[in-house]
Amino acid sequence: MKSVMTEKEKYFTDNQEKIARYGKALSNPIRVFILDYLSNNLHKCCYSGDMAENLPIARSTLSEHLKELKNAGLIQGEINPPYIKYCINTEHWEEAKILFANFFNK
Repeated sequence: MKSVMTEKEKYFTDNQEKIARYGKALSNPIRVFILDYLSNNLHKCCYSGDMAENLPIARSTLSEHLKELKNAGLIQGEINPPYIKYCINTEHWEEAKILFANFFNK
């Protein structure tokens, strides 16, 4: 028998899933560095090559971390062949800040 969730239960389930998704994206120091790097440049986007110069990792590894952050919705990319510019996805960035603040201030 399938139970029917109330709106309140659905709300909490959605928020818990979002917190988990954002938390997973933040679970690696390289991804935290990337977000810190981009958040300090909120009004401009950065090419992955610029970030690669500041990290002691292979470009392919950086690409995987950027993919994780993009999948979580924390960053967005703009393709200008052959380069991709990345910047903070401000809508999801603000949402993550609110969700984590509410979560930790319980």
